[in-house]
Amino acid sequence: MEIPGGIKLTVLLMLVMINYGRCSSSISSSMNNSSEKAHKVNNVRHDSYRRFLLSNGLALTPPMGWNSWNHFGCGVTEKIVKETADALVSTGLSKLGYKYVNIDDCWAELTRDDKGNFVPKESTFPSGMKALADYVHSKGLNIGIYSAAGYKTCSQKMPGSLGFEEQDAKTFASWGIDYLKYDNCNNDRSKPTVRYPVMTRALMKAGRPIFFSLCEWGDMHPALWGYQVGNSWRTTDDISDNWESMVTRADMNEFYADYARPGGWNDPDMLEVGNGGMSKDEYIVHFSIWAISKQITQAPLLIGCDVRNMTQETMGIIGNEEVIAVNQDPLGIQAKKVRMEGGLEVWAGPLTNYTVALLIVNRGAVTMSITAHWDDIGLPMDSIVEARDLWEHKTLEQRFVQNLTASVDSHGSKMYVLKPIA
Repeated sequence: MEIPGGIKLTVLLMLVMINYGRCSSSISSSMNNSSEKAHKVNNVRHDSYRRFLLSNGLALTPPMGWNSWNHFGCGVTEKIVKETADALVSTGLSKLGYKYVNIDDCWAELTRDDKGNFVPKESTFPSGMKALADYVHSKGLNIGIYSAAGYKTCSQKMPGSLGFEEQDAKTFASWGIDYLKYDNCNNDRSKPTVRYPVMTRALMKAGRPIFFSLCEWGDMHPALWGYQVGNSWRTTDDISDNWESMVTRADMNEFYADYARPGGWNDPDMLEVGNGGMSKDEYIVHFSIWAISKQITQAPLLIGCDVRNMTQETMGIIGNEEVIAVNQDPLGIQAKKVRMEGGLEVWAGPLTNYTVALLIVNRGAVTMSITAHWDDIGLPMDSIVEARDLWEHKTLEQRFVQNLTASVDSHGSKMYVLKPIA
């Protein structure tokens, strides 16, 4: 029996409030048995509710790919998109999982055609989106596009989809679009919890599975309701290519760690690695936190630089297979900041095969020793542990008991996979 849309939305909002009341008190940085049990219960509850709106079967692991905005802004063109698709293949990044080629704002003309359809911008996308999608698909990749739950997008240079949701969803499906980033600008002042589910339903009826990325900026805490509406949800405002912006968004996103799971992911915005605003060590911290937090952003791992002209240093960061494997681990549990002493931080999260991902970060101004304790990161205190250094690509000779201590440079990090061996 089909549930009317208005009733669906009412039920959704009631469930959100119930879930918020039950779950908000569980947001903490501890990793203990009770929180693991609560996480399993939440998974069952959310999985049963999800069928009310979204059930497209996508995003069992965080999406990986590229987005045009951080480097190109409104300067994105058909030529850039094609060359980026070529570069993802030629560099081997596509084989590592970077499959989405996502076009952000400014791809359409300011006015729709006489039938109310989007019109790709003639000066920058002369072949149209169907032909471009066919090209990207021919490379074994997926293509993404952008709109907004408003009358115009954030650039105000193209229409939004407010009031045109079903028409636009069908258009995207007919072009072969695989991913929709849906922004929150220039709207009618109604709540995102009202506007976003309209596009969700439209996508579900469009006849093609389309990853739905809610770019709601964390306005109304979308981690609390996004799982029933989209495949990822922005927990923060836009990122900038500097240390303070990056770590601030990491902090904001970590607060909602309990709400990420296969099928729906927290999104602290796209990667800035390779755009030049941070040092190598800072970019390694950036990539490590995004990876251990199961983001690729939009960030669950969406590259934001010009992959056609990457340095070897940038390729070495975004192409680190061992760090990517942590991000794509099928257990799908977002890591948390389990200890913080001033600028010294310990992040940890469980992986499959009873292993643990560990990230140690030094936000301070000088080199410091940082210790990760087993009781903080979820290992039995008597465990003898083997540590694999994911950036040095080596297994340490020393075996660790009760804790691991490392010396970490300013704005630097160490990342390990810990494997109990006794």
